[in-house]
Amino acid sequence: MVPQDLIEEVAAFVRAKGTPEDGCETGVGGLFAFCRETPTEFQAMVYEPVMCLVLQGAKEAHLEDRVIRYGAGMSLIVSHALPVTAGVIDAAPDKPYVSLVLRLDLATARSLYDEAGAAAGQQRGTHSMSVADSDAALTDAMARLFRLSQDPAEVQALAPLVLREIHFRLLRAQHGGMLRQLLLHESPASRISKAIALIRAGYKAPIAVAELAAAAGMSQSTFHEHFKTLTSTTPLQYQKELRLLEARRLLMSGGRSVASAAYDVGYESPTQFSREYARKFGIPPRDEKPVPAAAS
Repeated sequence: MVPQDLIEEVAAFVRAKGTPEDGCETGVGGLFAFCRETPTEFQAMVYEPVMCLVLQGAKEAHLEDRVIRYGAGMSLIVSHALPVTAGVIDAAPDKPYVSLVLRLDLATARSLYDEAGAAAGQQRGTHSMSVADSDAALTDAMARLFRLSQDPAEVQALAPLVLREIHFRLLRAQHGGMLRQLLLHESPASRISKAIALIRAGYKAPIAVAELAAAAGMSQSTFHEHFKTLTSTTPLQYQKELRLLEARRLLMSGGRSVASAAYDVGYESPTQFSREYARKFGIPPRDEKPVPAAAS
């Protein structure tokens, strides 16, 4: 059960910042508050490693054939960067979607692994995006972090302690299995994380799956199996998603032709690019309307 006063405080904070339709930064680095008063269209994006605590309303994320719905009182843990299509599905002016999102600090989590790992037992996760009901202790810790974020003195003195507590509770959570596996040296989750970093760093260039598998220390078949299990996609499809997302950003920023955007993200054929772009976003790239800087 999410305390009503916390819902009202977070919603009021976002509205006071003048961004009722989007998220806003708080006084704690990596902590963001969201308030959305209407459902949104589903948009393609990359989820970075984060945890999201939904206070009110609901959101949904699609990964290939997986659908993850997370609503009030639930927390989402994302252990690896994932291209997804997501949108708010439950929101209204009198009952907006409200959430707190915290960027995960793997160094902090790693420093707590020995203490949390023993208590967590042998629970294991299978996917890099997991959702479950949030327990009262985790909700309370996130509430305290949000409230102290508005006082610079408390941020300096107390935020590091509360951040450690939150990471500790995430490692112990029933859906924290993949996060725990990520922290294990040379675990499949850790090896796939290295491969994802390589893809993201060089997504504009052709990639050789054999080289990614070698960098991960796996055979190609084992690499494909673990990559698919963790991300619901393949390495080549993952790269394509990154290319298309960046191309859309370029087109919406204005001043780029379709061919220029295609070449900039690594496509050799504007025709192939246009076909895949339309399949991904539902409209051909030539019809994409630039978004003025002040509105983006």
